[in-house]
Amino acid sequence: MFRAMRQWWVRRTLRARITMVVATVALLVFGWIAQVTSAIFASALTDQVDGQLRATLDSVSADITAGRPAGAGPRDQRIRVLDSSGGVADGLQPVPLHDWQVRQLRAGQGVSVFPGFFNPDEDQAEGQERFGPAVRWVGKVVSGPDGVQRLVVVGTEFTAYLSVFERAGYWFLPGALLSMLAVAGTAWLAVRLALRPVQRMRAAAGALPPGQRLPVPEARDELRALAEELNALLARRDEAAERMRRFSGDAAHELRSPVASLRVQAEVAVAHPDPELAQETLADIAVEAERLSHLVDDLLMLARADAVDLPEAEPVDLVAAARASAARLGERGIVVRVEAPTPVLVLAAQREVELVVDNVLRNAARYARALVRVLVLPAGAQGRLLVEDDGPGVPEEHRDQVFERFHRVDEARDRASGGAGLGLALVADLVRRRGGTVRAAGSPEGGARFEIRWPKP
Repeated sequence: MFRAMRQWWVRRTLRARITMVVATVALLVFGWIAQVTSAIFASALTDQVDGQLRATLDSVSADITAGRPAGAGPRDQRIRVLDSSGGVADGLQPVPLHDWQVRQLRAGQGVSVFPGFFNPDEDQAEGQERFGPAVRWVGKVVSGPDGVQRLVVVGTEFTAYLSVFERAGYWFLPGALLSMLAVAGTAWLAVRLALRPVQRMRAAAGALPPGQRLPVPEARDELRALAEELNALLARRDEAAERMRRFSGDAAHELRSPVASLRVQAEVAVAHPDPELAQETLADIAVEAERLSHLVDDLLMLARADAVDLPEAEPVDLVAAARASAARLGERGIVVRVEAPTPVLVLAAQREVELVVDNVLRNAARYARALVRVLVLPAGAQGRLLVEDDGPGVPEEHRDQVFERFHRVDEARDRASGGAGLGLALVADLVRRRGGTVRAAGSPEGGARFEIRWPKP
């Protein structure tokens, strides 16, 4: 049942939910005010009646103390003289009082006796009233000239006062309900007016063409903050759409070249079969196929990096990853020298660090003349990886763009070496998503230097 109520609640509009909450709170508050007002009104009414009765009680008590007969009070009041236990001492009918009420009267407190007060199962004295008008009594213990204590009580019918109280009470609940409805209606209208700019902003945001932004209100309020956040979201949307468009176009362009080359060579081989050129044709096809394979692998890695959430970070031995990558390149005849004076741990995933180090070292080995140098150093709260080569280096005007996708410093040379401009883009993406940094610079040997930093655990 709770789940069904929750589902019903969440399907309501924001305006309806706010109005219902405000109406409920208003009803509780006005109901509490009605209860408090009723209690204050009843207390004031009772105090007024008790004051009138006590004035008569003081006069009658003075007569009893002096040994005089009890004087007559106002016509609407009853004067009775009881013994200390509440029994009749004036020869009249018993007063319908319980023992605890007698004790309250002896203590100077007033009591109220309502119709049907006595339990019908109790044995009552003959002639005692079981049902009758509501009566308010006040009492006082006095001593007569003979020293015998008497309980003098004065009462009056309380029914007329109660009817006034009931009539007033009848207006409290309707007043609370009307006040609640007024507050709910005001809340409904206020929320509607408050949300109208938000609705206009939502409609405008949905209809905005790419490149345009919402107008920002001049007032520094929640609407201004919402407009700024929506504009930032639209900017990220346009940037993502542009990046996807550029990526799709570049990927199609990059794939077209090796596929077209393979097709042309295969068509030439089929159209002009020549056993002497078959080996050379097959070698060219194998080179283009390898280039195509590397390009597809890089595209798949980038797609996974964009679409999949990163695994949970853990401490990774950066020195071990660098030495393992250097060993893999050494098997291909490339000299890689690793220098690591102290162990360095970084906060990432093992596979990410291996991909980053492999890509940076392969990029350096592709352009190095004789040597690739790797340094692993701690740098405060970060782990630092430096990869240097003695190749032609990266011109200064290209150092900020080498980590962009499909960017090449030299188109002809990169195509000849099989590079598609995706390896360093993958490096930058993986490192930055872990809170690290990447930077390209010049090495002391005249080649390129790539500096990568990860946060330490």
